[in-house]
Amino acid sequence: EGLNLPKGSEILVPCFTFVASIEAIEETGHIPILCEIDRNFNISVADMERRITKKTTCILPVHMMGSACNMGAIMDVAKKSNLAVVEDACQATGASYRGKKLGTFGEYGCFSFDYVKVLTTGEGGMVVTDEKALYLQADYYHDHGHPHRTDIGRGFEERMRKGTNYRMNEIQGALGIAQLAKLPGIIATQKENKRRIKQSLAGYDFISFREHYDEDGEIATFLAFLLPDRDRAEKFKKIMADHGVTPGVLNYWHFIANIQSTGSKEKYETSQNILERSVVIEILMKMDVEKTIDALTRACKKL
Repeated sequence: EGLNLPKGSEILVPCFTFVASIEAIEETGHIPILCEIDRNFNISVADMERRITKKTTCILPVHMMGSACNMGAIMDVAKKSNLAVVEDACQATGASYRGKKLGTFGEYGCFSFDYVKVLTTGEGGMVVTDEKALYLQADYYHDHGHPHRTDIGRGFEERMRKGTNYRMNEIQGALGIAQLAKLPGIIATQKENKRRIKQSLAGYDFISFREHYDEDGEIATFLAFLLPDRDRAEKFKKIMADHGVTPGVLNYWHFIANIQSTGSKEKYETSQNILERSVVIEILMKMDVEKTIDALTRACKKL
């Protein structure tokens, strides 16, 4: 809403994302153009670029599972084609790309603080921008168009634009500030847990790990790897589940091409191939690392 894009604009977005990315596009009167992903599990820049048309106005890169998209290439494409960039960093709070925090590359950066995120306030989120005009539009929109003047009461304020209620309360804000101070420690612990688990998989040549555009900058919320084919991936996950560790089922939960309401008739075979062969382990600050390693080792030996 804050960008005031022409209604019916085409917005480039990965086919592998949480559905909220698509909902935001459709609810503001625009058209989501789903793009393939690459071995980073994020939007494929090559596929994205070939889908640009005269109606394309914006790129919505989603930093899935705590790891950066190829932001250098994305910003180059955006500049060349005169496109806005709105980053969905909801799964990547605290992550960076080449020393710069995710969410600070585009016109807007969006973050989620719900209960499963690395930084939580129970619910809610945050939008950031370094442009005052864009900040004001977002500020107005999130609170029914209020300009939040300090010289008169709220009931006497004019309405700057049509808006809605996306206000977080002060208690959530206090929780967020406290959590923010803990964020570096949370990420450091997750990285150590991930290192130990990943190390346990060394030497199995049938495993290929997720590629990263900046591995040092990711926040280690997940360990993702690929197996040679779908059947072996399904068998691997079943063995793990039988030993008390259930991997994510990404090709059903986040593969937007499977959601009928998008109207997509394309199969996105590259993305499907990646997702159906993937095994994804959630990494937590407080987790039973040895139990996870045991389940992984058993699955590797029985595959």
